[in-house]
Amino acid sequence: MLVEFNTLADTSKVWIYQANKEFTKAQQDKIADILDDFVDFWTHHGDDLKASYKIIYNHFIVLAIDENYNSISGCSIDASTNVMQQIESKFNVELLNKMNTAFKDGENINIVSLADFQKYIELNKINSDTVVFNNMVTTKKSFETDWEVKANQSWHKRYF
Repeated sequence: MLVEFNTLADTSKVWIYQANKEFTKAQQDKIADILDDFVDFWTHHGDDLKASYKIIYNHFIVLAIDENYNSISGCSIDASTNVMQQIESKFNVELLNKMNTAFKDGENINIVSLADFQKYIELNKINSDTVVFNNMVTTKKSFETDWEVKANQSWHKRYF
């Protein structure tokens, strides 16, 4: 069952899918239609799941589920991965490539390979105060507090 993202419990499980290129407004509208349908009928062994999603900065899809309502299983997670693969195919975008890293340059979102991220550090184009996106967060609360942080406050700090 699709609910408003902000109504989910802070303990809700989140998955962050990072696109390697920016979604246009038209693409975001189509993706929202796909996700509305998916999330509204997402189930665990026939039981409704209380879930939501957000599209943020034209690059990120955040999928969330309140496991206090009903728990999720491997099959349910596989279903969410499948819908992301469909979006990848339909819009010719990468969402499941965990080797891409995102950071902010002013208001611009940059998506680069991890190797390029490390090169930018060596060239002093990125430093420990650069805002990065910690897609390793796992709960709604950690998403709200620890997702968009300075590099020295995330797993990225190992490269400095």
